[in-house]
Amino acid sequence: MVLLMFGFDSGQTSRGHTMLLAASALKDYSVEAQDGSIGTVKDLLFDDRTWQVRWLVVDTGGWLAEHKVLLHPSAIGRIDYAQQTLQVTLTKLQVKDSPGLSTDQPVSRQHESDLYGYYGWSPLWGGELYGSDIAGAGLGPSRYFGNKELYDDLGLGNHGDSGDPHLRSIAEVNGYHVHATDGDIGHVDNLLIDDASWGIRYLVLDTSNWWMGKQVLISPYAVSEISWSQEKIYLDVTRDRVKSSPAWDPAAIINDIYEKRLHSHYGWGGYGW
Repeated sequence: MVLLMFGFDSGQTSRGHTMLLAASALKDYSVEAQDGSIGTVKDLLFDDRTWQVRWLVVDTGGWLAEHKVLLHPSAIGRIDYAQQTLQVTLTKLQVKDSPGLSTDQPVSRQHESDLYGYYGWSPLWGGELYGSDIAGAGLGPSRYFGNKELYDDLGLGNHGDSGDPHLRSIAEVNGYHVHATDGDIGHVDNLLIDDASWGIRYLVLDTSNWWMGKQVLISPYAVSEISWSQEKIYLDVTRDRVKSSPAWDPAAIINDIYEKRLHSHYGWGGYGW
């Protein structure tokens, strides 16, 4: 039996040697290179086709001319939840000499390619949890919310086709309204990330306006459509289906049996159990 222990205070779920991390808990974690601090986590960017985290947005605090850098999840080493630090297997010099990110341009595929080449990172690292046809992919131009100044600096705004159209900000998705096939069920309160693959495993939904403040877990498997312009996520399940799903208590200890029951209830695929 593999235990899962989730708590928003610690921002983690124990799962053997992996964790399910609450994405919001990683914000402002200190990023430590092998020879010193390089800044703090400001956001995570994910691929809207695969729900795979592709980049950490790190604010270097001004020790570099370019104040923001992108780091790949494969560079992450140990995460210290008590000290709120995230260690990367890089040196400050490596980060300093990496391909620069122009502050007046969006994150382009070319810049991503340059980063992969410079560090030796693989674009295929982490695999594809849901495949390239996951709902919501490519529906309209990328939009990034949260810290407007941050995204203006990074050039992550709506720049048409000049940037990578599939990069999305996790800060953007938090707060999106969620609709079942027969009505509204709440909004996205958080995202849970598997720290082994850095794939987005679940959306945490707050149903306070509909179902007495219950929180429920929904897999990206259930997402049928995303309206980035209207900030809405549509599911292919009914409200009753959500209500009858296995109960989830974020303060309780759960195990992989719960996940199997949850996926069986909705008819979702599994995660290699």
